[in-house]
Parts: sequence; structure tokens; C-alpha cells
Amino acid sequence: MAVMKMTAAQVARKVIENKELFILDVRNKDSFEDWKIEGHSFDYLNIPYFDLLDGVDEILPKLPTDKDVLVVCAKEGSSLMVAEMVSEAGRDVFYLEGGMKSWSMYLEPIKVGDLTGGGELYQFVRLGKGCLSYMVISEGEAAIIDAVRFTEVFTNFAKEKNVDIKHVFDTHLHADHISGGRHIAEATGATYYLPPKDAEEVVFDYTPLEDGLTVNIGASQIEVGALYSPGHTIGSTSFIVDSKYLLTGDILFIDSIGRPDLAGLAADWVGDLRETLYHRYRELAEDLIVLPAHFMIIEELNEDGTVARRLGDLFIENHGLNIESDEEFRHTVTDNLPPQPNAYEQIRQVNMGKITPENDEQTEMEIGPNRCAVR
Repeated sequence: MAVMKMTAAQVARKVIENKELFILDVRNKDSFEDWKIEGHSFDYLNIPYFDLLDGVDEILPKLPTDKDVLVVCAKEGSSLMVAEMVSEAGRDVFYLEGGMKSWSMYLEPIKVGDLTGGGELYQFVRLGKGCLSYMVISEGEAAIIDAVRFTEVFTNFAKEKNVDIKHVFDTHLHADHISGGRHIAEATGATYYLPPKDAEEVVFDYTPLEDGLTVNIGASQIEVGALYSPGHTIGSTSFIVDSKYLLTGDILFIDSIGRPDLAGLAADWVGDLRETLYHRYRELAEDLIVLPAHFMIIEELNEDGTVARRLGDLFIENHGLNIESDEEFRHTVTDNLPPQPNAYEQIRQVNMGKITPENDEQTEMEIGPNRCAVR
């Protein structure tokens, strides 16, 4: 029977279109439990590769015959070998091209909505890492917010849309993934903005993302003035796009809120986090659509694959926005912190411009799930 490869892009479509898939993950148990390919209609079997060296006969009854079976490993090699054994046993089977490494890197651009004057807003969904980046397009110009390190995805998309990238923003100094923001700016001549309170140690030039800044993108406006929103970092800044969308960075997610500890200052920043979530955001229009910089669980995806929700709905549904006392909030945030992101200290150093690892090392630094949130 046939052994076929399945790309990360094809898996992403199955996630977004809510298609069925059976995943035979041959990584070690700890790796699988920490981070796997998630889908609304996915089923799983985790059997480490070394347990299958003598053959796959024992697991064949556990593999369905009425849906695609995808073998997954870290980098491809082990999954291809297991897939070949499954095929020799008489089953059609797929292996994931590039393994979990390719899944971590893949970005799916999805249109969020239309803007004034024919503009458009796109969300770039990094399903394997939970990262969300954005591109605002209007009248031949583009702005990018919270770009990940795969810069060609954004520059090629801009070329397809026949727009020039004029502005690149990071809502904060990221600690869980490597930013592509300043590299896109260098390649395109765009202006790169970073909150100055997050940029005290950076070793490159940038334009301060200050309170009161308003940037025009064609007929659209990105308004920053009243949206200084510290708490995840001391410089965290939110954006309102076209009076319709609220880009919250890593302060507010759909099902959780931002963690305040990735610079080692949880006790200092938890008050800022509460001030932002319970006061600054409460002053905004509830019809704004929240677009965060990350998602944590697959249930946060909408039917079209976007991660977006009305602010007023989050005030009702998000537990992190409904904690009455300051003391309870402080305990909730500081006592329920998930493990630190993989290599987060080194990632911060990269995003400050202090170190420049090789591409393979950057990939290894980013491997793993999103851990920016407190639930």
C-alpha cells in the first residue's frame, strides 16, 4: 500500500476545516504530552518509535481504516520509517513532511475582515506554536504587527497583495518566540516600532512606540494613544485598528490572560496587569473585536480558523476578567503560572539584538507550545 507525505499546510487545512485525522505520534511520551498537533476532530495514538522497531503488528488493530492516518515524529525520519512498516502491513498511511519542526514553523494567513476604504486585515495563524501575527492593508500600503521570524511569509504576502510594507510594530519585547519585526523593516525600508520601556537593553535602532502615536495606513488608522497596556511586560501596548479591532498583544487572550513573570517581575507587574484588564480595557467600546498575539487551546479557534472575539463577550466569559478582589487576582495570576517557555531567556536576548543564533538553533529555541497565558 502507499506511503504518502502530508505537509504542514495540508494538516492546517484539516484543523481549520474541522476534518478528521488519526495521528500516530512516535515521539517519546513526555514530548507528546507537552506538545502535539491539535485539531477539533483529531484522534491520537502515542507509541514511541523505539517500541516499534520490532514491527507494527500489535498496533495495526488500533489504526482506523475509515480516515487518514498520519505518522508524526520530531523531524520526519522516524515517522517515515514507521509509515513504511505500516504500508508493508497493507495500510495506506501518511507521514508528516518535516515532522513537528515543520508544524512549529507553518503560518496560515486568514482574512479577518474588511476595513474602511477597501482595506483588509489578515491574521497569520501559527497553529503549531499558538502565535498570531497581523497585516493591515490599505491603499497600497501595509503595516505588520507582531511578526514571527519567518520574514519571507510576510514580504511574499505583501507582494501578492501588491502593497508596500511601511510600518512594523511589536506590541512588546517577546519572550516565547523570535520576532521578525526589525528584519522585515530592514528588508523593506519600513519603520520599526517598539515600546521604549521594553527596549532599554536593545542594541539596535528603533522608533519609540509612544502614547498618543497615530499611524495612517492608507485610509485606515492604527491608534495607540490611550492603549498603553502594561502587565505582560512593562511596555506592552495595544492597538485599535479602524475603530473595529483591538489587538491586545499578550495582555488578553480569548480564554486566558497574559502572564506577568517572563522578565522575572511578576510581583511588580501583576498590579499593572489588573489595571489594564479591569480599567483601561473597560473604558473601550465592547463591540471591538479582540485579536490577541497568541492562543493557547484549539477551542479558541473560530470556524473560519481565526482567533477573535468581541470584547464585551470576553468581559462575561473570560475567567481572568471576572476576579473580584485584588488579592484573589494576585494569587490567581502568580500561583497558576505554567512552565516557562522553552529558552525564553535566550529568546529575549535574540529579540534585544544581543545574540544572533543560527537558523537551526532558533528553531530549537522555539520548539514547544505557547506558554504566555494564565488560565
